[in-house]
Amino acid sequence: MTQTVSVVIPAHNSARTLDACLSSVHAQTHPIHEVIVVDDGSTDATAEIARRHPCTLLGDGVNRGVSAARNAGIAAATGEVLFFLDSDEALTPDSVANALELLRADPACGCVHGVIAPEPLYDDGPVEWYKTLHAHWWRARGAGVVETAFFAQAAVPREVFERLGGFDETLRDSEDLEFSDRLAPHYRIVLTDRVAARHDEEHRLGPLLAETYRRALLLVPALRSARAGGRTNLTANTPASVLTAALLLGSLPPALLLGGALPWLAPAAGLLAFCLANAGLIGFAGRRKGPAFAAFFTAVHLACHTALLAGAAVGALRSLRPRAAAGRPRERTAVR
Repeated sequence: MTQTVSVVIPAHNSARTLDACLSSVHAQTHPIHEVIVVDDGSTDATAEIARRHPCTLLGDGVNRGVSAARNAGIAAATGEVLFFLDSDEALTPDSVANALELLRADPACGCVHGVIAPEPLYDDGPVEWYKTLHAHWWRARGAGVVETAFFAQAAVPREVFERLGGFDETLRDSEDLEFSDRLAPHYRIVLTDRVAARHDEEHRLGPLLAETYRRALLLVPALRSARAGGRTNLTANTPASVLTAALLLGSLPPALLLGGALPWLAPAAGLLAFCLANAGLIGFAGRRKGPAFAAFFTAVHLACHTALLAGAAVGALRSLRPRAAAGRPRERTAVR
């Protein structure tokens, strides 16, 4: 029996990519029951572009964040399966059909989500290629049954939201991790390369590092929650990669203060260890874009680890603060 699919697309200032996103949805091999674009307070031509396509456009001009936008889409959707797609992505033509096939094959599966294609939606330079290749690499290597769902391109049966409620609207980042904490104890989560989308990634180094730092603020609380539940979250960087980056960065101040060649042996060893910990990833980048790009890739990867470690440290300190609401269960946003 053919399942009806509602595609939910949260969009904020997405004029650059929304046309490609919607065109990819209408090119799916599986018929789409409805497409719902939730304009989350855009100030550009997002709404105008959405109106050029056969879709339902929601939005009241207020920017409430991606969680609230997805919840609005859930409330309006009438399909048996909800397929979430970020507005800066374009799906491969058989992604929806493949997701439905995997859901049908496993009644205990509550979410099928996909990978980032190794090529960006638009080529905006080497920083974007770094981000795209890295995103593709770690997701593709983690394919299978996982404990974390990412909703940039994900299919979820409606009954899941009827049971668990919607996304936490207090979160504008890491809402995927919070929802995964509620999803994983009850349903299997499948990550597959049969669902894929080209993504328009960040192409400027400064905003990329700022985004990495911001998202890392919730990393330690999320990992603590996962361990408390006996689960392991799917992460972009291996423990070895993070540890060797920390050791390398920790060895730099003594080398700078002491001077001379000898103190620099520790940072040199740390850099070698960092490269070895990421040998597969760096090799993948080199095969795609050449040796010079692999060196650039390594430098940006280390810079991102610096931002990640800083964000995780600040987030860990914040999580230790006493909270007035400690001990009280946080209310979940209900699906209307």
